[in-house]
Amino acid sequence: MSDVTQTETPTPEQAQELVRGRLVLLAGGTSAVGRAAARALLEAGARVVIVGSDATRLTEAAADAPGAHAELCDLTDADAVSALRERVHAAHGDVDGVLHLVGGWRGGGGLAGQSDEDFAFLLRSLTALRAVSRAFDEDLRASPAGRLAIVSSTSVARPLAGGANYAAVKAASEAWTRAVAQGFAKNARDAERAISAAAVIFRVKSLDGLEEALAAAFVALWDDTADAFNDVVIEVGAGA
Repeated sequence: MSDVTQTETPTPEQAQELVRGRLVLLAGGTSAVGRAAARALLEAGARVVIVGSDATRLTEAAADAPGAHAELCDLTDADAVSALRERVHAAHGDVDGVLHLVGGWRGGGGLAGQSDEDFAFLLRSLTALRAVSRAFDEDLRASPAGRLAIVSSTSVARPLAGGANYAAVKAASEAWTRAVAQGFAKNARDAERAISAAAVIFRVKSLDGLEEALAAAFVALWDDTADAFNDVVIEVGAGA
């Protein structure tokens, strides 16, 4: 894995033509970060599909990013995600990018306060990541500029007892993403071609106030070739 890289907030103008016309899926994209990412991608010329499990929030997110398409799906259900892929293919073609934003926070109470109920809630993020990355793996490997990114936490490197459930799930999600990155590299080696897909981990200390920064950082993943980003951890935000 590449060393952790600190990043300044890129501007939309820094995005090169590589992102223009790409089809990008925002998994769990009804959050503030998802909405910011949808707007930034559309501004850069990408095509956007916002996926969420709450119909009201999904409608609001799509209205906040005119031009984006909305898909209702339970991303923790592998069969539902497979059906989602078929719908997206039929309507828009192959996917070039996935930003995984299914998440949430539950914690506190020290180690004794790390309940099974909270762990089950947090585990939904990893379950969704597994389903989505498996369903769209072929798309991303075949794309001339495929990108998969997750939003993780600096707590993976500095876990606390009160956030043990959260840090454990984030660490597992990072491991899964690194495995995806290895798969991208192996596929390119086996085909004797340059790698064209990258799996990236964004780490933040907190999402508060970083919505636009994360959105711009995701768009900027198309600023360079895949080998510059694959299996890289990028810390976003001055306080990260």
